[in-house]
Amino acid sequence: IEFNSIPGVISHLPGGRGEMLIHVKLGIPPVHKSVDDDGSEMELLPVDPLQVAKVFPYGKILPLEVVCGGLSFHTGRVVEELGDTNDVGVCVAACVSLGYGHPKDSSSSSKGEVH
Repeated sequence: IEFNSIPGVISHLPGGRGEMLIHVKLGIPPVHKSVDDDGSEMELLPVDPLQVAKVFPYGKILPLEVVCGGLSFHTGRVVEELGDTNDVGVCVAACVSLGYGHPKDSSSSSKGEVH
């Protein structure tokens, strides 16, 4: 996600920029799969919620939702100067939803009352 000021939307949200709610859902590819007694389990690549929040200059960020998705692939190159330890490239799918209102407390709904 790149820096985004979300132009054209602010004038339609009650309360403007300060009251805008932002929900971000990321589809992250798994690092590896392991099988337990309960079935298969996937470990996702780590995500820093503060880095995600930095791309939105205003609004209230709701809790970040991370699910299995995205894509990982071999690039054929390792760039050690950039910290690469292997040739795996990663694509993350991002869904950004905007709304307004007051999120409910997390015990009753993870998304709250957002319009």
